[in-house]
Amino acid sequence: MEREASACTQSIPPKPGAAIRAAAELLASCGIESARLDAELLMAAACGVSRAVVLAFDRELDSAAADRFKALVERRAAREPLAYIIGKREFYSLEFVVRPGVLIPRPDTETLVETALEFVRLRPDATVLDLGTGSGAIAIAIAMHAPRARIVASDISKVSLEIAAENIRRHRCADRIALRAGDCWEALEETCAPFDLIVSNPPYVVDGELRALAPEVRDYEPRIALAAGHDGMDFYRRIASGLPRWLVRGGEVMLEIFAGRAQAVETIVRGCGCEALAQVRDLAGIERVVRARRI
Repeated sequence: MEREASACTQSIPPKPGAAIRAAAELLASCGIESARLDAELLMAAACGVSRAVVLAFDRELDSAAADRFKALVERRAAREPLAYIIGKREFYSLEFVVRPGVLIPRPDTETLVETALEFVRLRPDATVLDLGTGSGAIAIAIAMHAPRARIVASDISKVSLEIAAENIRRHRCADRIALRAGDCWEALEETCAPFDLIVSNPPYVVDGELRALAPEVRDYEPRIALAAGHDGMDFYRRIASGLPRWLVRGGEVMLEIFAGRAQAVETIVRGCGCEALAQVRDLAGIERVVRARRI
């Protein structure tokens, strides 16, 4: 694939519009559905401008920009995620730094943020725990829309915590988000008080299904953020086991889920002293979040 991509990008048309069209054709032939959009964003990155500027102007590319664009297109043709190539991803109308080693925020996860904000609007001074924060997208999105909330965000990955810290600084909410390193509940000190709200987008891919994922996910994103045991439920069990200690009575837990897993996750949290409140659907109508309250 890399040799094919290189051969197809040996000659870059001098005008951005023509170069984008050629790149989009190549990316589409590599199985990339968003080929045109990706080509436009790669051109913007190569030229150091916004996508809007690329679309508005069609000046001739200089040789340096053409070489940068060629290299970026070859990486995308090899199915490297666009977010890793350009180093950023939009989530909940906010821009986040992303790099290899951290899970790329998905639009589906915005449903979890919106559900969490429904809770925080009624409890503006809530304490919130984001288990497995990754890039920090969930914690930061909540902090930006709930300025009185106090948030702890944890992760086992050093790379993720470094990127989350960078994003927290970029969005100027370091006074409201505390990062903690550790595996699930091990990130918390025993003296820490229980939380009003616990949110998580945990790993939930069945180990045996990893090979069936898109190349962008399977070959590039961190396995530790994806794989969740033989039935995809390992982390739901681990999270549920800590709810009696770390969630206040009357507090809520909100967990992103894979389609078709809602009832199984509800059964797990019920076994740890919670009552299921809702199965929240995303914009596509797919069950995306299980919401439960500690009794």
